[in-house]
Amino acid sequence: MSSVSKNEVPPWGLAVAGSTGAIIANALVYPLDIVKTRLQVQVKRSPTDTTPPTTTDRHYNGTVHAILSIMEDEGLSGLYSGLAGSLLGVASTNFAYFYWYSTVRTLYLNRVQKSTKAPSTAIELAIGAVAGALAQLFTIPIAVVTTRQQTQPKGDKKGMIATAKEVINSEDGVSGLWRGLKASLVLVVNPAITYGAYQRLREVMYPTKVNLRPHEAFLLGAMSKTMATIATQPLIVAKVGLQSRPPPARQGKPFKSFLEVMQYIVEKEGLLGLFKGIAPQILKGLLVQGMLMMAKERIELLFVLLFKYMRTVRQEQLEKLAKIAAEKAAAQKKALGA
Repeated sequence: MSSVSKNEVPPWGLAVAGSTGAIIANALVYPLDIVKTRLQVQVKRSPTDTTPPTTTDRHYNGTVHAILSIMEDEGLSGLYSGLAGSLLGVASTNFAYFYWYSTVRTLYLNRVQKSTKAPSTAIELAIGAVAGALAQLFTIPIAVVTTRQQTQPKGDKKGMIATAKEVINSEDGVSGLWRGLKASLVLVVNPAITYGAYQRLREVMYPTKVNLRPHEAFLLGAMSKTMATIATQPLIVAKVGLQSRPPPARQGKPFKSFLEVMQYIVEKEGLLGLFKGIAPQILKGLLVQGMLMMAKERIELLFVLLFKYMRTVRQEQLEKLAKIAAEKAAAQKKALGA
């Protein structure tokens, strides 16, 4: 099995492997996504503040309290609000990311570096950033709709289409579907750090292994995602604030930039407010990235084996055809000689 190489898998195969792993991982831990989004979008209120909270009449005091409160107020289904849109966004974003990541990395290795040596950490980060930016341009509308669905009040739940219309009918118009694009483009450093760290940790911890065992891929994925999340949490919080409904205190006035969101949060909650929801964010990221990379490694291996099998079958067919052609040629030669 050590002779199997991922270079034998085309970019679309790596993209399918990555998006499939992401769907499986995100579906399993989706309640944590709901919780971290609601924690990040709520604004701490002073005792004299009479405006209602953003998404519910409750103020969540932490991850466990949020889970119990959502189940009490909305039932188990409340923990899966917006699941369809989220998984669609996860699939499209990861497909686009892994496709462009493998394409850009292959082009760099073949046309720029032209050596078997692994790219430097800086190059890995740059490749990841380019791939992330390209992926975000095409998939951010789904993220906007999903965030809106996750933060809708109990009595105002809408489907994907209705939520998208709500965004379009706001003061931003169609461009509202790309709210938070600048923050998302800045946040490409998150997957860039994640996959750059993953590649570097892999080379350090498992330098001689071509294919990782499931627990090894999980460990590397979890470690790399935790590092990326801690580094980019303030931007993640700001992006959620941009894409969700504005806080009631703003009387429907949406934020114009992620810097404005960050300034608002600091004024209301202090600097630590920029790190709210980090516990479920890290836990979700750790589990998702670990399971994603574990599943991705297995699916990539299946693709490698499939392509090797297809090549073997094709080679056997070509050999049979060549043998038949040789036999016909020999028969014709014999007939002419007679």
